[in-house]
Amino acid sequence: QVQLVESGGGSVQTGGSLRLSCVGSGYDPDNYCMGWFRQAPGNEPEGVARDWNGIKIYGDSVKGRFTISRDNAEMTLYLQMNRLKLEDTGAYYCVAALAPCRGLPITQFTYRGQGTQVTVSS
Repeated sequence: QVQLVESGGGSVQTGGSLRLSCVGSGYDPDNYCMGWFRQAPGNEPEGVARDWNGIKIYGDSVKGRFTISRDNAEMTLYLQMNRLKLEDTGAYYCVAALAPCRGLPITQFTYRGQGTQVTVSS
């Protein structure tokens, strides 16, 4: 059974940084695409970043500010978020899908964690 557990959310001022972590279990990370999406109240889910086989793809709103990385040996996915903006506020979810995942929206990945809240204030 695939399980994903996020941590690292919190409150931060604009321009600050946070690092999210997602520890997984129950799957072979070498065979899984991993990613993050977020959702703010009243908004549609938004794909943030995805990582598969060394290829990293970012949503336009976070390019140049966020970095996705993974440590397969530790079954951990990370999201380093820098220069945070008010509009980055939301619940962030770690997701996973069995490869191949080309063309599959991050928001439709098979497995999802419970989410971690990020709140950016001025």
